[in-house]
Amino acid sequence: MGYTIAEKILLAHSGKKDITPGEFIEAEVDLALGNDITAPLAIGEFKKAGFKKVFDRNKIVLVPDHFAPAKDLRSANQCKILADFAREQQIKNYFEIGCMGIEHALLPESGLVSCGDLVIGADSHTCTYGALGCYSTGVGSTDLARAFIDGKVWLKVPASLKFVYTGKLQKWVGGKDLILFTIGKIGVDGASYKVMELGGPVIRNLLIDGRFSMCNMAIEAGARAGIIEPDAITYSYIKEVTRSQGHKVTSKKIDRCKKLGSDKDAVYEKIYEWDISDLEPQVACPHLPSNVKNASALGNIKLDQVVIGSCTNGRESDLEEAAKILKGKKIKAGLKLIVIPATQKIYLEAVKKGWAEIFVKAGGVFQTPSCGPCLGGHMGILTEGETCLATTNRNFIGRMGSPKSFVYLSGPAVAAASAITGKITHPGSL
Repeated sequence: MGYTIAEKILLAHSGKKDITPGEFIEAEVDLALGNDITAPLAIGEFKKAGFKKVFDRNKIVLVPDHFAPAKDLRSANQCKILADFAREQQIKNYFEIGCMGIEHALLPESGLVSCGDLVIGADSHTCTYGALGCYSTGVGSTDLARAFIDGKVWLKVPASLKFVYTGKLQKWVGGKDLILFTIGKIGVDGASYKVMELGGPVIRNLLIDGRFSMCNMAIEAGARAGIIEPDAITYSYIKEVTRSQGHKVTSKKIDRCKKLGSDKDAVYEKIYEWDISDLEPQVACPHLPSNVKNASALGNIKLDQVVIGSCTNGRESDLEEAAKILKGKKIKAGLKLIVIPATQKIYLEAVKKGWAEIFVKAGGVFQTPSCGPCLGGHMGILTEGETCLATTNRNFIGRMGSPKSFVYLSGPAVAAASAITGKITHPGSL
């Protein structure tokens, strides 16, 4: 019996000869990630257990991105815990404001995750890196503390679901629309403790940013991980990132990627196959990511705020798409448009290419990289009765502020078009 790509990665990190879904394994991690909310708890447990030194200062990443720049005294204290621990332990990959970004965009951009890696992060959207063909999953802060100690984690081997997308994407339809469509089909618990393996002709033609968006939201279907088999698009991205970091691209790294793939006789719990040729831009309505409707069917939803950014859609292609729609136009009077690039590199590109100017001239604000309003943190909290359309990943009750506010989710094209009209709008109708 063959293995899925996820099972192959877990097997390689477990030291075992074979594994099966449902089995508990102890695995060695390639990278352990924490942020300003979750890492302080892990650091506290690490110290409480009496340990003085982390297992490997090069395999730990600390990113203060949720409430940074610090929005109040409590968040400042959280960030200081990270900074102090990074200094004490000489953590190589600690990203202070000024060089940080939203963690799930920052790590791939920095070349810290790659094909075949096993990555854990004390943040549920760690599943994002599956776009590069690695097994990445969210864990609790105590699991992260254990990884700080010996670089290992206990995991239950998940069963895999296979998703095959055929047909051709229409204009304005991208990775965000595909994953919203998928969650709408299977529900927020449709992949509970499973791996979502995404493939088919549509995925093979999907650029890397769209793949990141899809794997990022695997958790919104309850999945432990989302994963895409590495291909030429993956290799190209890894080569580009490696060179940008001043490192030489080794054939060994690319060869490792090329050898990763599910066996023909791999066993899946279920296989889904959809022709998405007629799929139009999707919008998730309050208060679940699975409450999905066509954008064209929601034209009467009046908006108070539009947010473009987050670890789901704050990358260069997302900002570029939004800027093309907003260029030379003004947002609806009385509406708040907030644009947050995912990293400092993306911020600089947006300035260099004129996108930042477009957003500001349209009447929006262009802000420093941060999770910001996505989790109700800062820089765009909703009050009672307000309605927001966001390119973020969750729209639960109270997610972005008041429990009496309303959050809709979309891709950047719908968000930009809607900022102009003041109501949810299909970009093709402009």
